[in-house]
Amino acid sequence: MIPQKGKISRYQLDRYASGDSVSSRLFEEARSLIPGGTSRQFYTFQPNPIFAKAGDGCWVTDVDGDRRIDCLNNMSALVHGHAFPDVVAAIHDRVAKGFCFSEPCETELELAKMLVERVPSVDKVHFRSSGTEAVMMAAKLCRAFTGRNKVAKFEGSYHGYYDHVQMSVAPSPKHWGSAHAPSAVPSSAGLSSNVADEVVVLPNNDPESIERILESHGSQLAMLLVEPLANRSGMSKPAPGFYRFLREITSQYGILLVFDEIITFRLGVAGAQGRFDGSPDLTTFGKVIGGGLPIGALGGRRDVMDLLDPTTTRDYVVSGGTYSGNPLSIAAGIATLNRLTQTEFDLLDELGTSLRSGVNDILKQDGLGAQVTGEGSLFQIIPGTQAVSSYRDVPTGERADELMRQLHTGLLQNGVIVARRGFGCLSTAMDLEVIDEVLSAFERAVAAVRL
Repeated sequence: MIPQKGKISRYQLDRYASGDSVSSRLFEEARSLIPGGTSRQFYTFQPNPIFAKAGDGCWVTDVDGDRRIDCLNNMSALVHGHAFPDVVAAIHDRVAKGFCFSEPCETELELAKMLVERVPSVDKVHFRSSGTEAVMMAAKLCRAFTGRNKVAKFEGSYHGYYDHVQMSVAPSPKHWGSAHAPSAVPSSAGLSSNVADEVVVLPNNDPESIERILESHGSQLAMLLVEPLANRSGMSKPAPGFYRFLREITSQYGILLVFDEIITFRLGVAGAQGRFDGSPDLTTFGKVIGGGLPIGALGGRRDVMDLLDPTTTRDYVVSGGTYSGNPLSIAAGIATLNRLTQTEFDLLDELGTSLRSGVNDILKQDGLGAQVTGEGSLFQIIPGTQAVSSYRDVPTGERADELMRQLHTGLLQNGVIVARRGFGCLSTAMDLEVIDEVLSAFERAVAAVRL
């Protein structure tokens, strides 16, 4: 795809810094009608969110007419950027034929085939409407298959808004518990009081501690859920052989190993499991497989997935969903994956390497005490310069929060969009010239930080 060209206008972007913008006025009005001013809580920050008006390739234009380079891409869902022509054409074609049926459509079969062909661990696929739903269904399948209730997850990993995975997503140090046996800490109000008793929290990249924990809980666990690159854990990579270890120990205890590839499927043709030698029983998908439209999916072993088939067993797992496998999202997903070949992954790897290297050079020269981690097209800005292998290696506290706040605001003011926590991702709509513009914006944002 030809990248969208353009330059960031400093004059225009000064309006955001002044607080006198259409976005700021819309935010104030929205707060009277929508809690927090937006239904997506991750996008609530000071002084105010920007309100998007249009997207084109790697650029987003807000309601003030300001253009920014989008290094967030709807939280990683847009691997080809905004208004990708193939996706637009597929949506137009599908809309003209009808886009909402009670009956299944042939295109659902086509996208399922694509996932099965790409991911060796996947025999069958079940579509949902969101990543959270896919994780919920994974947990239910694991319980049905094993006859057990408890689930295990890693400290600092995010898997959506299901009660049992909203434990220990971003706990504060005073609630951590032992580094070798982390406490199960609720990450939201409103969770059932019984959830903590059914969730076992594991330390990442620590086989010895995991072995000890599973000696006590392994026979009660239905699922071990893995986020291959957890952005709240600094996108720490698996230690050599770690995923083979997880495969062996879950098999030993009869636990189903589940990879959450909702974000990391943009790392390669077979996702992160292909990149890091993982072999899960089940995999959850979302984001890029819907081309920017709402979607979720669960895939994996035939014998486990068949529990969703009401024609083969009386004790099947009940599943519905008015919009599950809807033909509009499926069509956008097919168009996206058709153009997401190894060539595109090579481009994304090159762009990601250039960005991370460039930003780390800027941070090192400035002496700010921060770094950028990540893999492929994914990156994460984190406080501190130490090696990161688990959630607890990422600094927390007032200074860390203020550093991230200033960097996030500075990047917005200088024409680059990332998440308020420093998470970002790239798209095939970019090239090295765009990365140079992003690096220039980082230089200006870093220079303005005052701690």
